[in-house]
Order: sequence, then structure tokens, then C-alpha cells
Amino acid sequence: MKIHSLLHSSLLIEDLARARAFYEGVLGFKPSSSRPAMSFEGVWYEFGNQQIHLLCLPNPEKGLARPEHGGRDRHVALAVDSIDELAKKLDSAGFSYTRSQSGRTALFCRDPDMNALEFVEIPIVQA
Repeated sequence: MKIHSLLHSSLLIEDLARARAFYEGVLGFKPSSSRPAMSFEGVWYEFGNQQIHLLCLPNPEKGLARPEHGGRDRHVALAVDSIDELAKKLDSAGFSYTRSQSGRTALFCRDPDMNALEFVEIPIVQA
């Protein structure tokens, strides 16, 4: 057996409208039409062959203290073409973030439900 790819990562959210305002309004994610009918609310976002699933379900860790720097917590890492552009969007929307402590061009933020997200700058090379 060989594991050959990551298919999706799921994040628990409390309020679907609030989460969508962040993921779609601030980050620019586009909802996927591939999510089937389920017994709970949620939304899927696709990035190539990978997805992020937002699950509107009770969080068993609600109220648990999280480290300020998302790099010290479980997180999902996403590639972006411009960290500075992302930082401006987060600033404009009032979301705090921390820069990578390793010196990489990366930043960490938390969504409205305290899920940690890492964004790493990887410029798109045009052929």
C-alpha cells in the first residue's frame, strides 16, 4: 500500500454564514458544487485535486486555549502567490496574523472558529 495524495482537510465551524464570509469574502475561496446532501450544514472548497471541507458541527474542543501563533497548533497549509496581498486583505477585514518564525515567506491566521491556517508564498511561474 502507498499513500499518494491528500484529498481533503475538514475544519469544524460553528456558524456557516460567518465562516463563509471569511473564507469567501476575505480569502476569495469559491464554493464547490460537489458536496452531496448531508445531515449537517457545510461547504466544500476545491484547489486542484484537494479540498477543504467546512463542517458545521459541534466542536468538542470549544473553549480550549489555542496558542497565539498558529504554527504551534494543528493547521492547514495553503500556497499563495503573494503574502503581502493576503496580509492587506486580513488587515482590512480586521483579522490578526503572525509571520512565520522560521524566516520563510509565510503567515498564520485563525478563522472565526479559531482554526489555524498557514499561508506560504509560492509564486506561480508562467510558462
